[in-house]
Amino acid sequence: MNVPLTQESKEVLKKIAKEMKLPEGLERLSPHEILIHKGFVPNMRVEGHVIVNEALLPMLVEEYEASGHLKGGMGSGFLPSLVQVANVGSLPGIVGRSLAMPDVHAGYGFAIGNVAAMDMADPDAVVSPGGVGFDINCGVRLLRTNLHVDDVPKDKIEALIKALQRDVPVGVGRGGVKTFSREELEQVLQKGMKYLVDQDLCWPEDLEMVEEGGCMPMADPSAVSSRAKARGLSQAGSLGSGNHFLELQVVHEIADDEGAKVMGLFPGQICVMIHTGSRGLGHQVCTDFLQTMDKAMPQQGIKLNDRQLACARIKSKEGQDYLKAMSAAANFAFANRSIMTYAVRKVFAEIFGKSDRDLEMSVVYDVCHNMAKIERDHTLNGEKKELLVHRKGATRAFGPHTSVLPSKYKDIGQPVLVAGSMGTFSWVLLGTDEAMKKSFGSACHGAGRQLSRHKALKEITKDSVFKAMTEKNISLAVSKRNLVAEEAAEAYKDVDAVVESCHEAGISKKCVKLRPLGVLKG
Repeated sequence: MNVPLTQESKEVLKKIAKEMKLPEGLERLSPHEILIHKGFVPNMRVEGHVIVNEALLPMLVEEYEASGHLKGGMGSGFLPSLVQVANVGSLPGIVGRSLAMPDVHAGYGFAIGNVAAMDMADPDAVVSPGGVGFDINCGVRLLRTNLHVDDVPKDKIEALIKALQRDVPVGVGRGGVKTFSREELEQVLQKGMKYLVDQDLCWPEDLEMVEEGGCMPMADPSAVSSRAKARGLSQAGSLGSGNHFLELQVVHEIADDEGAKVMGLFPGQICVMIHTGSRGLGHQVCTDFLQTMDKAMPQQGIKLNDRQLACARIKSKEGQDYLKAMSAAANFAFANRSIMTYAVRKVFAEIFGKSDRDLEMSVVYDVCHNMAKIERDHTLNGEKKELLVHRKGATRAFGPHTSVLPSKYKDIGQPVLVAGSMGTFSWVLLGTDEAMKKSFGSACHGAGRQLSRHKALKEITKDSVFKAMTEKNISLAVSKRNLVAEEAAEAYKDVDAVVESCHEAGISKKCVKLRPLGVLKG
């Protein structure tokens, strides 16, 4: 089942999925959706709903079967993703269904790819750090240029990658493009990208092309611990490690001419995709509040299927403090991607001998993957609702004419940036009205792992990864060659199958396919 899947492999998997007897408690709703009935695990308040097509379903069931049918409990370690999605359905205040996107895989508490909405009017409703994740506001930004691939020979690609590796710190615990003073960091946590505009570190018009305008309104630096702040002081404008990347790409294929035109994308165009988050600062915020909420739950009378779902009532002091700290960490992540954008623009100007303005290096869009947001654009059972929507490893995918979208995208829907695995395609999708009805305006965020990092290192060699990248004519720069197999394409699901699942289910639609030319990895 290694990716990318051939057409023959896809047909085989479809046949397996059609003949597969689903575990008890699961029901196939359509070729691209399954339902998790109440009772699959104890205490479920709502059903589970997984968007997954027949090419991906066998992997999901295999993971569950290999786990020995674990169903909840307070044990340590990761539960299979189907059980995690069901456990999330037991949280107080959850409405609709506990949802999973087709790139779903096991995570901490919540599965990665899990979406859960809490009713803000319910006094018992909770917020869970595990529903956001350790890398708060891990996300993706796409930059366009006016360059055509025919005007950028291979030596220029290699020069760009080398210069980016020189100027953008990568790896665990590395420094950043910008080292802030304590006072400056407080401003970043409070104001996000708005502070960077004042410092000439990003273009003013960038803000409109970023979720929340690059600034989460609930942010309060006083809710962020000193230890978290210390970890963020020198990391602004850094890539980090793991699946984060900075990638030079070319527009390979256009599936929606109107959407591409509105976004300023054309065939053969050079683009840059940045995938990173809040670094050590966000990780520490999550760690701090998992401990806080673990202590608060007995006082608030909260009992859970899985201790990793540690949570607090939204209206409680612990819940409010977490939302303030999470928002501040999200602002740091917006700033991190923006300062990396600043570095990318400088490198392009250096290599091509033109200003970044002359190269028209504008932000197409910037999306969040790990967030809990208070949203007012949802209707449930015919009634307008204010919801706290947890998206962990999932992208907001709001449909056309949603109130919070930039005016530029009102008619086409929100751009949904889907990062592929190393050496494979990435996608730009568009949010839909169906997503607003079916998935709280959410879609997939990437390919999704199918091998753990440990297993990938055992089964894939670093030499095979470098050979594959060379054969694909992709320039690759990494901080640690011996760990590159962790991020090999074979360790991930087929991103095209993931995107196809979302497209078939109607929760997003294909617009632009991007092919990698050069990759910088942590």
